[in-house]
Amino acid sequence: MRGSIVWLSERDSPDTFPPVDNALREPDGLLAAGGDLSPTRLIAAYRRGIFPWYSQGQPILWWCPDPRAVLFPAEFKLSRSLAKTLRNKGFETRLDSDFTQVIQSCGSSAIRPGGTWLSPEMQAAYQSMHELGYAHSVETWYEGRLVGGLYGVAIGRVFFGESMFSTERDASKVALSRLCSELAERDFHMIDCQMATPHLMSLGAQLIPRTHFIRQLSEHTVGGAAPVRWA
Repeated sequence: MRGSIVWLSERDSPDTFPPVDNALREPDGLLAAGGDLSPTRLIAAYRRGIFPWYSQGQPILWWCPDPRAVLFPAEFKLSRSLAKTLRNKGFETRLDSDFTQVIQSCGSSAIRPGGTWLSPEMQAAYQSMHELGYAHSVETWYEGRLVGGLYGVAIGRVFFGESMFSTERDASKVALSRLCSELAERDFHMIDCQMATPHLMSLGAQLIPRTHFIRQLSEHTVGGAAPVRWA
């Protein structure tokens, strides 16, 4: 029944989540609170279309908004200006070469306004996911410096995008372009962008109903719990 959220205990099974249809309409998608950020719970959450998002000092909050923002790799919009940047700027892209620096940069309020929601606890959780082979970074380098990038979680044929940053113009777009190319080569179905932003929508993201999103997750994460190394 809608109107309240479920509180999870760290002692609860990692699979313990309420049905996503129980999520609140306001704030959109808030489903549960509490629990922990163990890899097993995070994997169980992602496979159900649920992700953690909360600020320092809050309990862990779990979300599943409706509609859902997704990007299909083949539908990435490569603008004329970005194509020119890719040809001429001299950026280099890498996979998983410095995951730690990427997530720290995404969580830095000096680099990315609003980035402080990536608390040390969250960063440590995704670092563990990276060490297990689930979480990955795509990085943009320029003259030996990390100038942009993104990270997320790969399960089956779905990439669950978490955050991105940029200290040079278009550097995060360059990383997203590389991600889409990489995912297309690996036969991934879609990128979960979670929340719609004008930036993501301009790059080809679209909104789909939550029911449609969950059906696609069921199809494209089946048998996909095992991690795959990217680099």
